[in-house]
Amino acid sequence: MIENQKLVRIFISESGKWKNEPLYMAIINLCREKGIKGSTAIRGIAGYGLHNKLHTGRVLRLSGDLPLVVEIVDSEEKIEAILPAIDDMLDGGLITLENIEVFRQDREGNNA
Repeated sequence: MIENQKLVRIFISESGKWKNEPLYMAIINLCREKGIKGSTAIRGIAGYGLHNKLHTGRVLRLSGDLPLVVEIVDSEEKIEAILPAIDDMLDGGLITLENIEVFRQDREGNNA
């Protein structure tokens, strides 16, 4: 069965913090607390944003500021309810929204 859902992508840097916690973990923990179906943080190997500053994980340079994308999937209603709290956590970054069709979820209701 195909379900219409919303996909949120939050583009941030690895060095971002929220109340002394890594920002990506604060977002994921908020999603868990609010019963969101799923969220994942994905580390990029290189990227830049609005300020054109390149973030990279080249071998010759130790980088603690790689680009991250946090993806969140749930119903439009639940996403709209959580977005203001996420927006308050960000000093910068980019948030995108997409309508998606979910073909498969864990059929037993367990976390994948």
